[in-house]
Amino acid sequence: MKRYLPFLLLLLTAVYWLLPIRGQVLIVPDDWQQGNAWPRVQIEPEQPRPGQQAAVLISDVVPWAHIKLEIPGAAVNYDGFEAYPQAGIWQWRWTFTVPNVPGYPLRFYHNCHEGCQEWAAVQVGRYAPPALPANLQPTKLGLVMPHPQRDWRGRSGWAVELTYATLPEEEYWGIDDLAERTRTAVANGQRVLVRVDYAQGQSVPPPDDPLALDAYLDYLRRLARDDRLRGVYGYILGSGFNDGPQAVTPEWYARIFNGYGLPLERTDTAVQAVRGVNGQARLLVGPVRPWAEAQNGSPPYEIDAPWLNYMHALVMALDTAAAERAAVGLSQAAPDGFALQTPGWTNAPQLADPANEPLTDLFHPDWPTAQAGFRVYQDWLAIINQFPHTQGKPVYITASNSYHPLSGLEPAQNYPAGWLTAALTAVNAEPQIAALCWFMDYFPHDDQWALFSLYQGRGLLVEAAAEFEGLLARPLGD
Repeated sequence: MKRYLPFLLLLLTAVYWLLPIRGQVLIVPDDWQQGNAWPRVQIEPEQPRPGQQAAVLISDVVPWAHIKLEIPGAAVNYDGFEAYPQAGIWQWRWTFTVPNVPGYPLRFYHNCHEGCQEWAAVQVGRYAPPALPANLQPTKLGLVMPHPQRDWRGRSGWAVELTYATLPEEEYWGIDDLAERTRTAVANGQRVLVRVDYAQGQSVPPPDDPLALDAYLDYLRRLARDDRLRGVYGYILGSGFNDGPQAVTPEWYARIFNGYGLPLERTDTAVQAVRGVNGQARLLVGPVRPWAEAQNGSPPYEIDAPWLNYMHALVMALDTAAAERAAVGLSQAAPDGFALQTPGWTNAPQLADPANEPLTDLFHPDWPTAQAGFRVYQDWLAIINQFPHTQGKPVYITASNSYHPLSGLEPAQNYPAGWLTAALTAVNAEPQIAALCWFMDYFPHDDQWALFSLYQGRGLLVEAAAEFEGLLARPLGD
């Protein structure tokens, strides 16, 4: 009997320390420390009814930190944890109101401060994960901030989302809401592009703030590492950074992106931040704002216009940095593609038919050889294809509609029926252009984009919304 005494004492100690609050007992197998029985999930009551308060407990032999439980359609309250150190067990507890559905998943994550990692997943009730729609047909059409319940009519299009590095926990703009919108879009068969800005009013970190750059790179790592964002097709670094108070030089943007001007041993770049934690993630150069004259670039482009000079200097710097790193064996430093802005100038004086604007070369007297309307994409493509490490890379029109700075009229006031059809015709004729995304579909917080929103459909946007639906439903090849 004496030889069994240490074992019995150990067993009694384990049983004592495995007594969680509220009188529960966890029974563990002999090989619980080495086996795959962890984590363990309990729900109280075992069969909760809709509208009832329920508790979820998860136990593990690893003291995970920065944990999270997500239940679709339910607000979750974290109640804390209990530690049983002598037994090596930790237990966490949440409460929630049971959603009025036949079943639902419980998704657990840990290390969410660095990018949520999957911990456990449990299905409650009669829950079946949504199946990807069958026989999806691809389309270049897409939307910025699509409505989560939009009917894509059997097409696999594009969804553009936005997040800010300085607002990681903020409602809508933060990472949790972004993850939920991404999950919804991917479940609908859409390819998701996420634009990552540094802050509202400052698209990329300013050059005189190294802490801002550190924060931006840390947020990129967090996004790329987060298991909830595995469905993201690509990340866009900033937008319109050549204009306004947020403007930066092309050289500074290239330094952020892939280390232009930095010693080769430096790793504080977006490319290395993202690829260091997720080698499959695509990084896209953000869109330069067309017709903006605040910033220029050197050497000048063959069409000497500030926005084109800027783009030319930017792509040259990106190509230089990629070439330098490739020469010493640092691969994957080049961009995976480019995001573009291509507004339509539908009230240009030389237009006979505003609906055909996307198919028409337009020029302004101040810049007689630079495209002044939707076909500015031709100027962007010509610059991208000049350099060996960017030549042929896919481009994505991530913001387009009939708003043009020369007119100042929102699409609800100036949309000409047929414009979107003509734009898609132009884009379909360009194999290098992968996406044509209307800005924008749905913004739930306020009305600042109401006169751009297809979902709200105010004024002439009724025509645009119907046209978008018709293009989705159109058979391939038409």
